Amino acid sequence: MTAVDSPEKILFASTTQAFLQKEASLRRVRELHAEGLSFDPAWWQRAAELGWTALLVPEDMGGGSVSGSGVEDLAMVAEQLGKTVAPGPLYPVSVVLSALVDCADSQSHADTIEALVSGETVASWAVSEPGRGWAPLDASVTATETEAGFRIDGTKDRVEAGAQSAVLLVVARCGDGIGQFLVPTDAPGVDIAPQQSVDLVKQFARVRFDGVVVGRSAAVGTAAETPGLIDRQSQIAQVLQCAEVVGILQTVFDFTTAWALDRHTFGRPLASYQALKHKFADMKLWLEACRATTAAAVADVAARAPRAGLSASIAKSYVGEMAGRIVQDCVQMHGGIGVTWEHDLHLYLRRVTLYRSMFGTPEEHNLKVYEAEKAARSMANAG
Repeated sequence: MTAVDSPEKILFASTTQAFLQKEASLRRVRELHAEGLSFDPAWWQRAAELGWTALLVPEDMGGGSVSGSGVEDLAMVAEQLGKTVAPGPLYPVSVVLSALVDCADSQSHADTIEALVSGETVASWAVSEPGRGWAPLDASVTATETEAGFRIDGTKDRVEAGAQSAVLLVVARCGDGIGQFLVPTDAPGVDIAPQQSVDLVKQFARVRFDGVVVGRSAAVGTAAETPGLIDRQSQIAQVLQCAEVVGILQTVFDFTTAWALDRHTFGRPLASYQALKHKFADMKLWLEACRATTAAAVADVAARAPRAGLSASIAKSYVGEMAGRIVQDCVQMHGGIGVTWEHDLHLYLRRVTLYRSMFGTPEEHNLKVYEAEKAARSMANAG
């Protein structure tokens, strides 16, 4: 979702695309599913060597971006991931790194940051809870302060790559405030159970914390800065998912268009029928609107603009609502073959269906946009 307008960005984009086409093709995705795997750790280390994990990390901590904007560079990678619905823990690792490098005591987490940047370690964000919608600041998991540090109790679910992660960044209620804590997945009292996912390779887990004890150094950020960190993490996760969905939609639209032009009925290309022309025009309009809202959100989040949260919600709402509609229409365009296991359409449909509900549904973000606009009007009227 960033303009590829310099030699460095052109090289980074082409290298990323070539790597994904060779190492994370649709065929490989099907193979991983058949093997019951989410991703190959060795593959993830090679992805890290390309710089994916370093984009949000300052140079003095071993990172660096291509364009000077790590968020925009990550969005470009995410869009490329969408073309082959590639596996990998890009989003959870990026979100955790965002918190570690933005908190005031980032130097105390230097070892964890280094391990994540190198790809040797995978981490995930434990933020969602069973039976609850998207409310990252309203945690029921508790972190009780002890003489040695903190005791964590409760359950998180929908933790991406939870079973593949060495450490989790857990959002927990701490007294009257909210906190985030790095919890090793092999710590006593941590129980990880797999959850069924509609996606072929995106795996999730429910994680129960039963008296898990961590030291004071496990805390990421102070009580005062944690809400801001969580808001920033949410924005990054949301815009990266939207960017990937844009890559998915462009890919599906392109091969559906090619199918309609190649497929002939009664001596005419399928795409020549007026009803289908109108449908293609609608889909193209929705696709470009998804691209525009996502690009605007990426730019605001990258610039840390005051309206970044609102822009991310607008993108998540619109893209989440329209993506499934576009892909479903493409399925219908393909006819019977579009609903077979052998055709690749369902791989894309599964991914956009999954993302519709992750980090807030369109309905939840619609309410957030409404409240923001309502507050803005109240301020304008008061002025």
